[in-house]
Amino acid sequence: MLLSSYPQAILHIDADAFFASVEQAIHPELKGKPIVTGAERGIVVAMSYEAKACGVVRGMMGTEAKKRCPGLLFVPSDYETYGLFSKRLFEIMRRFTPQVEEYSIDEAFADITGLRRLHHASYPQIAKIIKETIDAELGITVSVGLSLTKSLAKLASKYKKPSGLVCVPGRQVAAFTKENTIDKVWGFGHNSVALLKKNHIHTVYDFINKPEKFATGLFGKIGTELWQELSGNSLYKVDPSEKTTYMSISKVKTFSPPTNDPDYLYAQLLRNLERATAKMRRFKLTTKRIIIMLKSQQFQNKAFEISLSRSSTSVMEMIEPLRQAFDHLFSKHTIYRSTGIVLCDLKTDKNIQLNIFEDPVRMVKMQHIDSAIDKINNLFGRQAIHLASTIPANHRSQGNKGAPPKRQQNLLTGENKHRRLNMPVLEIRPLH
Repeated sequence: MLLSSYPQAILHIDADAFFASVEQAIHPELKGKPIVTGAERGIVVAMSYEAKACGVVRGMMGTEAKKRCPGLLFVPSDYETYGLFSKRLFEIMRRFTPQVEEYSIDEAFADITGLRRLHHASYPQIAKIIKETIDAELGITVSVGLSLTKSLAKLASKYKKPSGLVCVPGRQVAAFTKENTIDKVWGFGHNSVALLKKNHIHTVYDFINKPEKFATGLFGKIGTELWQELSGNSLYKVDPSEKTTYMSISKVKTFSPPTNDPDYLYAQLLRNLERATAKMRRFKLTTKRIIIMLKSQQFQNKAFEISLSRSSTSVMEMIEPLRQAFDHLFSKHTIYRSTGIVLCDLKTDKNIQLNIFEDPVRMVKMQHIDSAIDKINNLFGRQAIHLASTIPANHRSQGNKGAPPKRQQNLLTGENKHRRLNMPVLEIRPLH
């Protein structure tokens, strides 16, 4: 295998322990300490590297986590601030190249091919500058991988976490793939890895050293694509376009303490539906299939599927079937810890077909109401206008597992619980 250094120069940037790192960035007293987020749920949502070193893992109950790490600090999740840091992360990347693909809240790909002259630097130097800029401006560290393809770049970013910078030019692909086991490849799940190991494939090099038809025979099209990508031939292009389609949209709410209050549970479920349908309308999608879920304190899920007579975008049209489904699922003898809604089989919102018994004028009026609510909520904050039936969800204590995030405690003038400026607030303490 002989490849030129960088026929394509693809970056993958992955924030290290993102949620926990953001907490440490805005609360400097937490730096270097084992912390986890998720205090409001009583389970570990994310953890710092100091907590990972103690054996704390995602999804662990708080009591078990504290047994493993007696000095562990639990903080409530502050998703609003995490989202703001995420936007800043991507904005910094776009200063260097417009070709940025947001892959998740804490990672992205970027194509910097052909930008050496613009930045007066080599590709590894550009990667280093981007990393250092993010580290300095956000106060968090990121791991960066640079290589010829998205698959190799993602493999490289994982190679020296945390705060790693790994550059794999074409001439080093063979050596680099020999050092990485097949389970680290983006795209191979547990079953795929087990199948590869049965065929005596243990490293990435073992895989790409086989004929291409071997990969195709095992996994079909995806096998061919991964074989090409890991061999250094770019097939997966960096896509800077905003995501505008979803196969499904889900909204889940976990609360503490658990409850069997039917009014509160229904209000939370209806709020899940409000938020899910608002997102669906934002992307101009529609659905006729809805799944509602209740999870018990013992982590047992009960679900019910609703099929509408026609596709809809309006929460108003879904209230009656939601109420019926809730009454079917709810048991007064069960204590529940979360509610959830999944909108399935989403399609483009156009040419919705009415049946002969429906009133088209009423449907148009409901669409106008939804549009007005969406505009007001976008302007004045989520839930500025909401269904009255969701009010019980506001009035119940969330227990004592953790105080609200500091951003929700320290409101600026004119802000309220649901309407805040899109900016994090740093906590400044006097020196003693």
